[in-house]
Amino acid sequence: MSESISMASEAPSPSLLEVLESGGHRSTAPRRAIASLLEKKQEGFSADALSDELPSVGRATVYRTINLFLEAGAICKLATMNGSHIYSICGVGHHHHHTVCVECGAVDEFRADAVERLISELSAEIPGEIVSHRLELFVNCHSCPEIAGG
Repeated sequence: MSESISMASEAPSPSLLEVLESGGHRSTAPRRAIASLLEKKQEGFSADALSDELPSVGRATVYRTINLFLEAGAICKLATMNGSHIYSICGVGHHHHHTVCVECGAVDEFRADAVERLISELSAEIPGEIVSHRLELFVNCHSCPEIAGG
């Protein structure tokens, strides 16, 4: 029996600006700068770090724009091992989970049938109705030199 685990999204996601515009939000110069920077990121990012990378954009604008993307489902908010939060671009329209590299911060998405079956089985044993769940696996990715070397 083969378990189904799929990495990353198979279908291309809309651009971040398309997500904003489809939600009825204007495409302002600061929002375009934020979207452009985010679409280049392969690793997780904090709101403060993003703000630091865009000194011409006000900190409040960065936070508000991140919240717009979060509400639209274009980015995901992830817990880290130390309890802080980072964000990551995510595939829109499908339920998924994440791996977060503890060395370099790389974030990847995956879907696993076994996790969804487990949640379904647990729902019979948990009082109340499960309305959502999240899973972040903290890994040492294969790209990190410390791990790749041996």
